Amino acid sequence: MNIPEASHPTRDSAVRRHRAKGEPRFPDGPKADPAGSHFERRIRSFQPRRSRVTAGQADALQRLWPKWGLDIDGRRVLDLAELFGNDHPVVLEIGFGMGEATARMAAADPDTNILAVDVHTPGQGNLLNLADQAGLGNVRVANGDAIILLREMLTPDSLDGLRVFFPDPWPKKRHHKRRLIQPDFLTLAASRLRPGGILHCATDWVPYAEQMLEVLTAHTDFENTRPDGGFAPRPDFRPLTRFEGQGLDKGHEVNDLLFRRVPHDDRRADRR
Repeated sequence: MNIPEASHPTRDSAVRRHRAKGEPRFPDGPKADPAGSHFERRIRSFQPRRSRVTAGQADALQRLWPKWGLDIDGRRVLDLAELFGNDHPVVLEIGFGMGEATARMAAADPDTNILAVDVHTPGQGNLLNLADQAGLGNVRVANGDAIILLREMLTPDSLDGLRVFFPDPWPKKRHHKRRLIQPDFLTLAASRLRPGGILHCATDWVPYAEQMLEVLTAHTDFENTRPDGGFAPRPDFRPLTRFEGQGLDKGHEVNDLLFRRVPHDDRRADRR
């Protein structure tokens, strides 16, 4: 199935209108801060980005958010079978950018549901638009903090996979504490992955890749799918994105890590 390219900026005067102070930008779309002040303000691993929403993205947010979108408010536990309308395996994707790769993976594997999380409004609209155009019923778009989603809204062993592709590397040393792939996050992620579920990370920032490998290798809930204990080649199911291609053209090194969630009984004693 062919997935359309990302929508390009168009004249959006038709969707612009004067908003009263405090009025939401998209009344039927994602909320600006869905969890509000209900949870502690921890150190965030993401940086909200503000950029212009095109007419097509705005239209998708208005039309499709009530059907395929959800705000991460932390106030309910999700029934994933009800959310997707079936009991197919569910993979959580944290940070999907403009959604092109997500849509292509969903089209290539229609029997796997993808719950895609991001805080970038144009990307949310773009992914909804791509899913709508391609008739992808196995994509849901979540808005907000993935940590709150994992901790408050997903049940143990409810995920078959977790994807973290090209997260913010936070390159400055003083910002390393903001990196997502840390021991506490891995413990939380492992609690929501079924035994055998795959955590798949990819990054084009070599120091972050090395930290990911070190932290994942040391964690008792995960084991490397690579017998040599190193990085994995890019699997065929992860599309080569335009962003990644541009980086490769500049000489960037991209590393994939695929780690399996192990049952507690199988955790190696020498790693405790």
